[in-house]
Amino acid sequence: MKNTRSIIIGSLLIIILAMAVGYSAFATQLTITGTAEIIGEWNIRIINIDVQDISKGCNAGQPKYTDTKATFDAKLVKPGDSITYLITIENSGTIDAVLEEIVFKEEDGGSDDIKYTTTEIADVLEAGQQTTLTVKIQYNPETSVNPSIKNKTITGIIQYTQK
Repeated sequence: MKNTRSIIIGSLLIIILAMAVGYSAFATQLTITGTAEIIGEWNIRIINIDVQDISKGCNAGQPKYTDTKATFDAKLVKPGDSITYLITIENSGTIDAVLEEIVFKEEDGGSDDIKYTTTEIADVLEAGQQTTLTVKIQYNPETSVNPSIKNKTITGIIQYTQK
């Protein structure tokens, strides 16, 4: 009986050893490696400001701009005078953009005789495309008195987001 038990235990150990060798012979380890890279570029910017229309005797100054800021300094002479600036905005990136918000605010304390008007710009600015914004500054043609406050500042914010 003891001999039979030893044979059974020995046989089981041999079977387990054979199974372990068989498993390792048929087991394969797979390794997967990956790399991700962001290649999209976000680049909405101002690329130019042109003076489109200027009343005789007025001074449009030298408009200045950076990628994200435009500044101009208009000098108007008499009622009805105006200066129009054309601001070109370009999507130089590779990601399409959607116009989220455009807000122009006149600062408090400025002359009521200076009027600012703007045009609409593209709601969607696809990669590589341009849009233009026209800003017209006009001395109120209906004013009949020389105003005591002679300037007015406007600040505009144009907000594009990813499409």
